[in-house]
Amino acid sequence: MAANAETNKISVDSTVSLKGIVKAIFNDTIHIQIGGKIITLPASQITP
Repeated sequence: MAANAETNKISVDSTVSLKGIVKAIFNDTIHIQIGGKIITLPASQITP
């Protein structure tokens, strides 16, 4: 084992835009269908 192990840090700061169909909105949670999957996002994560 090496005494001086190097650590590689990778940081990613990017925005991904996906088009989907809003299926339901419950309280502060939004359910979006993208393809065959339905994902759930908190409304606080959505930016206009």
